Amino acid sequence: MKNWKMLTAGAVALSLSASLFAGCSGGKDDGKTHIEFFSSKVENASTYKEIIKEFEKKNPKIAVDLSSPPDAGTVIKTRLTKNDMPDIVAMGDDTTFTDLANSGVLKDLSGSDAVENIQPTYIDMVKKDYKNHDAVYGVPYATNGNGVIYNKEKLAALGIEETPKTWDEFVADLDKAKEAGEIPIYFTLKDAWTGMVALNSVASSISPDQFAEDKTAGNTTFKESYDEVADKLLTLSKYGHKDNMGVAYGDGNTAFANGKGVFYLQGNWAIPELVKANPDVKLGVFPFPATNDPSKNNLVSGIDVLFGLTKDTKHEKEAKKFISFLLDKEQAQKYTDEQSAFSALKDVYQNDPKLEGYKASFESGQITSYPDHFYPTGMNAANILQEFFIKKDKDKFLKTMDKEWDKVIDRK
Repeated sequence: MKNWKMLTAGAVALSLSASLFAGCSGGKDDGKTHIEFFSSKVENASTYKEIIKEFEKKNPKIAVDLSSPPDAGTVIKTRLTKNDMPDIVAMGDDTTFTDLANSGVLKDLSGSDAVENIQPTYIDMVKKDYKNHDAVYGVPYATNGNGVIYNKEKLAALGIEETPKTWDEFVADLDKAKEAGEIPIYFTLKDAWTGMVALNSVASSISPDQFAEDKTAGNTTFKESYDEVADKLLTLSKYGHKDNMGVAYGDGNTAFANGKGVFYLQGNWAIPELVKANPDVKLGVFPFPATNDPSKNNLVSGIDVLFGLTKDTKHEKEAKKFISFLLDKEQAQKYTDEQSAFSALKDVYQNDPKLEGYKASFESGQITSYPDHFYPTGMNAANILQEFFIKKDKDKFLKTMDKEWDKVIDRK
């Protein structure tokens, strides 16, 4: 728990106040080497705590202090400016992690034991994000699927025998649910980031693959390339409930798990929370059908967790030992099972029948990256989208996205 008391001002303090810690109650006077393990996900804290407990049992001279603040991106960027980095960072493969890597604070782990058992596809995926394309600044661990979760019992009651493969089929199912008095889609837009699940699902199959490069080069705009995306987002919003903007993610998980809504636009990371809220809920998943051509409807998938080792850690040996323990097949399988994740490790599989609907996409390779992972950091796309869902002004939404993108790029 390095210099934690230094970070007590303003918004950072708010984030830190809700941080989760494990194993740090003994401070640094307990004769142990403490390493700080910073995680950007709140959902997996319980699994990490169990793994840490096992690790500390086998390594009694090492204590792993888990920090998992709710606004991890802001916290880690603030700590970067204060030169107060943790020993290990566990984050998604997003622009925040890429910025950390490109800023030079992470070690290049290429050629190390840590990457030996990782599927090459995921190694290639992370390498292309960095300025130094030969480096591996993060070890891929868990991957995800961003699509549609559905209530199996409700779908059966509506007489829907197969999950939709096209946009028109999906809209027909939404209409059927609405006519039956159900909430077709349970939105949780009080938390702006949840709207990005819908945007990524729609945009990934509709916007051009090279959108980010073309946009930065001045060869396209959101107005030109996201018109259909915006229209479909507006269509989806019509199938929500009366308080789309008033329900947050946590409350939404509880509501959906207990029978509110037929479809839930979320990733597999929500499933453990749904099951926790109602162990008897019957769930299934399917890739979002953004177009009427099933061959174009890819599953949005990315690296949900990768481990980075900071360059200035004073405890490299101990930190590497803990990363190796996390990568042990037994621990990786535990993480995969408990977090309903897909593993980046060879020979670690997801066998949960609830996730059967993603199996064909992974097996056939019909997957694609998150479009927003290529948006410049700092454009606040989630907040712009949240405003769009409130005001439903498509022209303003697209113009604001263009304007904020350009503003960030011009600052660089």
